[in-house]
Amino acid sequence: MAKTLIDIDEQLLADAAIAFGTKTKKDTVTAALKEGVERKKRALALAWLAARADEGDFDILLDKKNYRR
Repeated sequence: MAKTLIDIDEQLLADAAIAFGTKTKKDTVTAALKEGVERKKRALALAWLAARADEGDFDILLDKKNYRR
C-alpha cells in the first residue's frame, strides 16, 4: 500500500466519515474510493444495458410467450 500526502477538506472528510460510519481518516478515504469505483461500474453497466435496449436486444421479451424458454 502506498503512502500519499494530499490536502483534504476537513469538513468534507468529517461528513464522509459520518456517511460511511468510519472512525479513521484512512478508513473514510478507502470507503469513499471504493464507493466511487463501484458507483462508476454500476453507471457503466447501466449505460451498456440502455444501449442494448435502444438497439432492440430485449424486444423479444415484449411478447409474454418468450419470457421462459
